[in-house]
Amino acid sequence: MPYFKRDQVSLYYEVIGVQGDWIVLTPGGRGSLEDVRYLANVLALKGYRILLHDRRNCGRSDVFIDGELSEQEVWVEDVQALLEQLEATPVIAGGGSAGCRLSLLLALKYPTSVRGLLLWWVTGGQHAAVHLGQEYYGQFIELAASQGMAAVCATDFFSQRIAANPANRNILMSLAPDHFVSVMSRWREYFLQGAELPVIGLTTHQLRSIRIPTLIVPGSDAVHPRATSILLDQLLPDSQLQYPFERTDLAALKRQSLDFIQSAFRQRLASHMTAFLEQRGL
Repeated sequence: MPYFKRDQVSLYYEVIGVQGDWIVLTPGGRGSLEDVRYLANVLALKGYRILLHDRRNCGRSDVFIDGELSEQEVWVEDVQALLEQLEATPVIAGGGSAGCRLSLLLALKYPTSVRGLLLWWVTGGQHAAVHLGQEYYGQFIELAASQGMAAVCATDFFSQRIAANPANRNILMSLAPDHFVSVMSRWREYFLQGAELPVIGLTTHQLRSIRIPTLIVPGSDAVHPRATSILLDQLLPDSQLQYPFERTDLAALKRQSLDFIQSAFRQRLASHMTAFLEQRGL
């Protein structure tokens, strides 16, 4: 299995497709690369090479709770280094939710490395900042402070990281609870400070500076409010807002199961991406 080593951290990755222009896809939350494999398979059939990777603290990659940067910013540095290793720049960067934030930050920090963006489920607002800060960090801060690192290892999230990569248990248990709490608190603060920004992690000025073709597919929940995607579309100089479903679809979808709706969304997302790439000549 291919791993890329950056500093002390081993990052699992895969390349789908054997030739063509490069696309890097990143899932939402702390999901594994499996969450976007369906998109990679569709895009590979269109002649692209797709980089999928498990970010640090995700999937089969190493857990690493340290450093001065926010977790989101560290993910950007990791993927940039991996892209350089594979000679995959300039790349089209795509992602949903956390992957959307990573893609935007990558384009901002390394503008010559990114030539297009494929974004869905844009995150913004007070509710998203507080909710995600607690989900990603707050719950683990509370456990480490009150019960120690063994309790952190026993949580659903970190037990899955250990099952996927058994070395992660020793990594976690070697951490002093105070150090873990300190780093995770700093990472949580990144979200809380982003509550008033157009998109968590990026200012209006920064977003206006990203001048590459961008597809935006909105979300429709409290963490990914539609208004955030509309605002992002207004701020980016070269963006296209594409709703996943037509209004005429909505009544019928309300009668369907969540699994059906998810499958339909994935099909529409892939279709919108391939159409956008063709229209823009990317």
